[in-house]
Amino acid sequence: MKYVHVGINVTNLEASIEFYQKVFGVQPVKTKVDYAKFLLDEPRLNFTLNVQDEVKGNRVNHFGFQVETPQEIHSHKSRLEKEGFFARQEMDTTCCYAVQDKFWVTDPDGNEWEFFYTKSDSEVHKGEDSVGPNEKLPVNNACC
Repeated sequence: MKYVHVGINVTNLEASIEFYQKVFGVQPVKTKVDYAKFLLDEPRLNFTLNVQDEVKGNRVNHFGFQVETPQEIHSHKSRLEKEGFFARQEMDTTCCYAVQDKFWVTDPDGNEWEFFYTKSDSEVHKGEDSVGPNEKLPVNNACC
């Protein structure tokens, strides 16, 4: 496969371009009055923004980036906080039958993006009984 492709609907193209430039760390390769395209080499992603009159946020649950080391979680979180994004952090949390360190940011239309590192497998999916000793995971929290 050449690229994974994800196209999302947005209501404000300029705000969304600004958000995704900061999250991805690259400029779009193509912009039109109602469209923008980002091509990421790592991970190989063809990501497009498509203007619509109305978007009712996060219809896809969430998007995410799995990283290879715990240091990458801290690096991305620090980088995005410097860009002005509030990052909801979950460390040593159990989610999707795995123990993970993660954080979340939300785009201008309500789509959530998770950056996560998987530490180990787990026998439980998620919930209060499955979080780490310093975390309390909300029952309705998006997970995997």
